[in-house]
Amino acid sequence: MPVTFSADKVSQPGYLRHILYYIVMKASPLLAFALLFGLSAQAQSFSTMHWQNAPKKSLVTGKKLQVQVDGGTDFWRVTHYGFIRDNGHFYYQEQEGDFLAKVKVIGHYKELYDQAGLMVRLDEKNWIKTGIEYVKGVQNVSAVVTREVSDWSVVPRQDSPAAVWLTLLRKGDFVEIQYSFDNKEFKMLRLAYFPPTPGRKVQIGLMCAAPDGKGFPVEFEDFVVTPVPAASGAK
Repeated sequence: MPVTFSADKVSQPGYLRHILYYIVMKASPLLAFALLFGLSAQAQSFSTMHWQNAPKKSLVTGKKLQVQVDGGTDFWRVTHYGFIRDNGHFYYQEQEGDFLAKVKVIGHYKELYDQAGLMVRLDEKNWIKTGIEYVKGVQNVSAVVTREVSDWSVVPRQDSPAAVWLTLLRKGDFVEIQYSFDNKEFKMLRLAYFPPTPGRKVQIGLMCAAPDGKGFPVEFEDFVVTPVPAASGAK
């Protein structure tokens, strides 16, 4: 049965969400979620976030976080190198349930393994970080998935993009990471298992580190975390 929508009701509170609910239930869930994200997403209040391993220098101005990354910092567990490092900078908030995080990252990478992006973390043995990692003079779109031990996957670039936009969707037992260099066309980087945590919050936020170098400046802009509601009637 076709459904019609009244133009004179669009300005009424909740009417657009009623339309989107119809799309979710009857038409295109992915389109509806994108529209809902656009309507509800607002920049996070950095004042409510917390540092794990705070850098010596950082500055919050409006929707922007500027960090001078300290050298000798990293997040990694065991694989290939044999060491455990958990001293990278992580500026996070706690979040329960399913959510979508997004951020713009502008990094001035200089030395091997300089890195910056998003991180979701359950504890020191279960976390995912994603963003740009600088290897042999090339920016790599990178994801490290850690469950007791770390793995690493990359998409190398042959240029040096000024910025990257990242999204991290946490839903049920998985995390999906996408990236863009124009904030329009997003490509999937990784779909990975992440332990479900019913009734328990995880940490989601901004990550940067300089494992081998002396450090570098990075800027994070327009960081948002939007809850993803469970679909009505979903099993």
